[in-house]
Order: sequence, then structure tokens, then C-alpha cells
Amino acid sequence: MTNNRIVDHPVLGRLADRKEITFTFDGTEYTGYEGDTVASALLAHGIRTLRVHEESKRPRSIYCNIGHCYECRVMVDDARGVRACLTPIKEGMVVSSGKGLPNPLDASIPPEELPRTYQEYEEQSKEGKGDTDA
Repeated sequence: MTNNRIVDHPVLGRLADRKEITFTFDGTEYTGYEGDTVASALLAHGIRTLRVHEESKRPRSIYCNIGHCYECRVMVDDARGVRACLTPIKEGMVVSSGKGLPNPLDASIPPEELPRTYQEYEEQSKEGKGDTDA
């Protein structure tokens, strides 16, 4: 584990006295400590990008770290839009980074190929048409 942690803190105590917890992020197993949030555990491992912007696909990370800005949204155990800075890690937790969304109005797609209904959009997404998310 990358040691980007304070190991002895006057208020939080000694890191060695805390229980180690295992969780996954984007399919890779990581460890954190009891009391860690998803954001702090990932940051301790050197992971700064928690999601990408839904449209621009630019990386997003921890910004305010107090739950006001929503920049650190991730998926936790199939729940979308969870703020990593406020969510404590739990044993076996599965965390996924936020991904960009497909843009059906992408200018590179000819207008006649754009979906006219949500059902058509879903069908095209399953076929991989119009999906700009890599």
C-alpha cells in the first residue's frame, strides 16, 4: 500500500490500532482502515481520479471533501451518485468510478441515425452505436 497516511494523530489516534478493511475499486482490491471514507482510502493509495465528467469525460476528483460539491460521486454496491468523501468503507464494498455518458446528440452522428425514442436509444446503446464512452 502506498503510505500517504498520517500514522499517529493526536485526535484520530494511531493507525496501527485501527482495523484493516478490504474493498474493491474498479475491479482492483484495496485496503483501508476503519473510519476511512472511500475518498480517503483511495487517496491513501494514490488514486485521485474518482470519476469522469459525464459529458466532457474530463477527470474529476475530491474537491471540497465535505459533501457539498458532488465532484466525488461514485457507484457503491450498485447505488449511483454516492459521495466518496462522506461514505465510510465497509468490508467487501464494491466501488466503481463514475463514467462518461453516451451522447446521442454527438455532432459526428448523422441526424437520421439519432434515436427518436428512449427505446431506440437503449437498442442503439446495446449495439454500440452512438456510444462515445470508451
